[in-house]
Amino acid sequence: MAEEKKKVSLKDFPPMFWLVILFEFFERGSYYGMMSILSVYLTDQLNFTKESVGLIKSTIQPLLYFLPILAGAIADRMGYRRTLMVAFSLLGIGYFLTSQTTAYSAVFFSLVIMGLGAGTFKPIISGTIAKVTDENTSSVGFGIFYWSINLGAFLFPMFLVPYLKSIDWSYVMIASAIFTGVMVIPTLLFFREPKREEKPKESLGTAIKAIFSKIAIVFMDWRFILFIFLYSLFWILYFQMFDSVLWYVKAFVDPTPLNNFVYNTFGIKWSFDVEHVTVINALTIILLQIVISALVRNARAFPTMITGISIATLGMAILSLSTSIWVFIAGIFIFSIGEMTAHPKYISYLGLIAPPDKKATYMGFGFLYGFFGSSIGGIVGAFLYVAFIDNPMIAFIKDRLAASGSDIVLPARVTINEALAAAEQIGLTKEQVAQYAHPSELWLIFAGIGILCIISLFLYEKLIGTRDTNNNK
Repeated sequence: MAEEKKKVSLKDFPPMFWLVILFEFFERGSYYGMMSILSVYLTDQLNFTKESVGLIKSTIQPLLYFLPILAGAIADRMGYRRTLMVAFSLLGIGYFLTSQTTAYSAVFFSLVIMGLGAGTFKPIISGTIAKVTDENTSSVGFGIFYWSINLGAFLFPMFLVPYLKSIDWSYVMIASAIFTGVMVIPTLLFFREPKREEKPKESLGTAIKAIFSKIAIVFMDWRFILFIFLYSLFWILYFQMFDSVLWYVKAFVDPTPLNNFVYNTFGIKWSFDVEHVTVINALTIILLQIVISALVRNARAFPTMITGISIATLGMAILSLSTSIWVFIAGIFIFSIGEMTAHPKYISYLGLIAPPDKKATYMGFGFLYGFFGSSIGGIVGAFLYVAFIDNPMIAFIKDRLAASGSDIVLPARVTINEALAAAEQIGLTKEQVAQYAHPSELWLIFAGIGILCIISLFLYEKLIGTRDTNNNK
């Protein structure tokens, strides 16, 4: 009989494991803390156009998905400890510069530095966990790792960001700079290089050349890349949580009923704001991921993935029903259930379409869904929001300005905040102007992208399918 695996306890994990979990908690908390308000900060505080913000987000977010493959090769040669110190330094500098700059090019450059740090940091933690755990503790170890990510994504925006924002929005970025930059100290003092497998020595240039050779091989496999691209259509919806959804909440969703409910139930004066959007997603995953995972553990990969995307698409469509805070929370909650249902089965299905003799190489590029989704999502989300929300309201304001005989002339590329300020001067309220926006149509279009993803994947499965027809799909 096979030896039964012993029950894993927290004592089975070495100090190095808990150190990198601490690193992950503060790094992800800092990242999601800033990202929970960044798009609104850039438009409302720095007065950037939404299209320009979309370009920033479609640049920095893909770095987090693509850089790890290069950073992993660098860390194998430079050492995990030194690479971590570089990553934390870049993160601290990037966040701090973001808090201190206001010019578009300077903010863009600062966020790229942050993105380089985040992309460099990402593979070091997962790589260290893989090296300090064994066959018995690996599954639980990575479970704690993913839980720490969502805990940081929940606690920082929930409690810290509202307090800092009430003082000054830039303090959120300063806190992120401190929480990441100071991690250089425990890295220097306590982090020990994990044991590495003995491999033939090769130069960094040779290693990077080999990586790009693998990238070329994977991208030449059209059926593999096509599947990832089709799946990434779903992630266009996910990345709206950090852009168009935040602008929508700020402009249309009245949190008063929720605030009153919290006060009447718990006696706590609390105010829902944009930073709490990502809290809904993180809290849903913290509470339900184990339950959902148990329910779909033995389910077939493709149908489960489609079910998850369908649930998430329904969540996005629900946002079109009303601007009510309760409807909004329901929509994000349902979307989050769909996300945690679909994504694990995406990994499973990816293994079925990868060539058996190159499975390890191909699976290493599963992250491309986030690269494609974030590259497209930031720009598409910003332009759709402007087209369906801002532009109709600006057009109405311009018409009313002309009809009133006002001498105020709005420039061609006026932002909605500037237009609303002009509207106030002729007695128009935000509520009157907002009636001319089309938020329902916006969310239905995003739901349509979800439906397009579902249809495309069905066609893919029908016409192309997996390589191994004997596998359970």
